[in-house]
Amino acid sequence: MRLFRFGPRGQEKPGVLVDGQHKDCSDYFEDWNHSFFNNNGLNELRSLIAEKKDNLPDSPPNARFSSCVSRPHMLMCIGLNYSDHAAESGMEPPEEPVIFQKSTSAVQGPFDDVIIPKNSTHTDWEVELGIVIGQNALYLESPELAKSHIAGYCISHDVSEREFQIQRSGQWTKGKSCPTFNPLGPYLCPAEEIGDVNNLAMELKVNGAVKQSGNTKDMIFNAHFLVYYLSQFMLLEAGDVLSTGTPAGVGSGMKPPQYLQNGDVVELSIDKLGKQKQTFVAYKD
Repeated sequence: MRLFRFGPRGQEKPGVLVDGQHKDCSDYFEDWNHSFFNNNGLNELRSLIAEKKDNLPDSPPNARFSSCVSRPHMLMCIGLNYSDHAAESGMEPPEEPVIFQKSTSAVQGPFDDVIIPKNSTHTDWEVELGIVIGQNALYLESPELAKSHIAGYCISHDVSEREFQIQRSGQWTKGKSCPTFNPLGPYLCPAEEIGDVNNLAMELKVNGAVKQSGNTKDMIFNAHFLVYYLSQFMLLEAGDVLSTGTPAGVGSGMKPPQYLQNGDVVELSIDKLGKQKQTFVAYKD
């Protein structure tokens, strides 16, 4: 089972991929949102599939894929969570997770165009594993307990503008939060169906050339620890998304650096979570 959302922007409907078929669940659920996850929605969805799978209508075959969850209350990110990426960034691996936040207005569909911001010359790519929170989490006692607070996992493209993020100092948020800067999806894989989340291969290509090739086993702080850790400082709410960091191979780490230009095509994949593909387009007034 994989959850997805489809339809025109602002009119998205919830769907489920089961046995290779994309089904429309909008007669039974409003959306894959905070209320859904917070009210045992995944178990209700499983019951629906068991009882009525063959009666669910198909989603339109050419429908737009939206982000796999509706706009979250919070979009948190972890920086420098792969030692090879920290090295290419000229930084030491952190002793504790580096936390920053993105504006939720950055959330975008997995195949939608990404807009290179006005006055940007340093737009960069980052393939990441995304965690979707399944139930509210605060002051969890251990990483093991964090497992029961995770709904599932998705691909998160943490698009970044390096000049805004680093060269202009201050918090990283302003280089991470531009509109369209966080495609999510296409699918949310429930946590119990992912297998070993700490051993998923990931890859990113730019114009067909492989730039990033990594594995979640190389994360400094693994997925369960990150949910536990963040819960010590903030309330993680059902439906929130946490991006867990990127491996080496970002454009800013190349010699010379390489940044995205108008018309460039970026493709991302993570085992069991599907693929994304975006065309980057220059901002127009």
